[in-house]
Amino acid sequence: KNMIHWLALLISCCCLNGAAAEIPQLERIKKCQTRCSKGLSCKTRLDYWFMPACHDPAEGLNITSLIHNVNISTVMKCEDKQKCRLHLKIHTVVQLMDSVSGVSICTSSAGMMTKCQIVQFTKASRRSMSGLPVTVENDYTEVSPSQHLQVTVKTVPSYCGITWTSKYHTPECSHEDLRKNVPECITGKLSYTANPEKKELAVSVSDMLQGYDYHLRLCLRDFICSGTGAYTLIKKEQPLKTAVLQYSRPLPCLCIEGWSAFMDAPRVQVCPFRNRLDELWFGITFDPLEEALIWEPACPVTAVAGLCEKREDGVCVDLPDSLQNVSRDKITFAKVDPHPQLCMKFTVGSQSWIRCPFADSIKVWDMIVSSQHGYEELQILSRVTAKFSVGPWGTSAGESADSPADQTTYTILVDVEKQKPVELQLRGKECNFCQQVKRVDVKYATTVVHCTKSCSKKMSKSSSPAPPYDLTQIILPAAACLSGIIIITLVFWLLLR
Repeated sequence: KNMIHWLALLISCCCLNGAAAEIPQLERIKKCQTRCSKGLSCKTRLDYWFMPACHDPAEGLNITSLIHNVNISTVMKCEDKQKCRLHLKIHTVVQLMDSVSGVSICTSSAGMMTKCQIVQFTKASRRSMSGLPVTVENDYTEVSPSQHLQVTVKTVPSYCGITWTSKYHTPECSHEDLRKNVPECITGKLSYTANPEKKELAVSVSDMLQGYDYHLRLCLRDFICSGTGAYTLIKKEQPLKTAVLQYSRPLPCLCIEGWSAFMDAPRVQVCPFRNRLDELWFGITFDPLEEALIWEPACPVTAVAGLCEKREDGVCVDLPDSLQNVSRDKITFAKVDPHPQLCMKFTVGSQSWIRCPFADSIKVWDMIVSSQHGYEELQILSRVTAKFSVGPWGTSAGESADSPADQTTYTILVDVEKQKPVELQLRGKECNFCQQVKRVDVKYATTVVHCTKSCSKKMSKSSSPAPPYDLTQIILPAAACLSGIIIITLVFWLLLR
């Protein structure tokens, strides 16, 4: 039981230490200073911007014997709330000897002049502590968030080859302590409430930098965040730091951006509709001259776009060789038949969306069905000059796959001029027969199937249709017979009289 108890305590302590290490608070200093070992008097001064020449070291002098246990950290010096600066704290151990009068601590970064601090030891204290290891700690050097530095520690005077050098990266503005206290990192916090009916975003700002106005706008995020035109300025005197921004579409890359009103202020972005991928699949256009289907994403997205043929059961079957990868550029499908059944399919991961741009459009071509003498006639009428392939589809309606009619399959090409209907020859298959028609003068087209109605069983397939009756051949003889009967009746009536 005791072992279990101690084990539980150990695990809880480790967990607590780990949680605390996730967001460590930076050490605070009240003033910048240099600290040396007790008994060693030292003072600090700025040193040369250009390094002097080094001296040849005496026999037995090397880096490990003179400079060791160097530690670098970042500390924070605060004048007031939200008015803190970062400083570099360097702690080192130096083996004091007569030939060493001090320590040089230099920092440099890309595009910046080297900054050096010289920690000088007094002669009296040097003599009394000669041969002993002494500690030197300096925090005068001011640094910026997310700065890449090269730190160099040397002895004074400088000896060739006896130099300690290391790279150091100061904390970034994502550090919680910096976001609250360092002006360069204070962005403010944004919260919002969306009103889809009015297409409004009510934005509230908290923890903004005191003493400054605050900018708010809507932007579309990509490599940079491009403004949409919705912008407002919250004055520092306003008791309530709120504003209302109008938007047109709830796009996933539409973000609220805020920043304090000073040069190069850090910015914060919140994207309320980041999961609304369904809003991207609009804006499909068709160029009738080039017969091209065009779509450009409103936001950067990693997706796959392709064409598909939508069937009566709602399933959209992919057209071959139509898939294109989408990122942020416009995509084009050339030579497309603008048929209502032709759709675009967008896929992101395991999700897919179907958009049919021609569903409500006037058909460019259609199949016209008419009836004559009890039989159906099929014609193709097109608004543009086009070429079609026509052939039987699957198994004829009402027949088995083994019937003689299905043993012969054929496909013909039909040229159709603009607004000139062309009749399709069904080759004796006027009854119980399905035809498939498809444009072949384009790259992407759908297949339209039409099945004729079943004919009467009493009607022979080989017999020709009976001609219609002429009503005059029936009415005239009947009228003559009726007139004769009336005349004979009148004659008999006169005889009887």
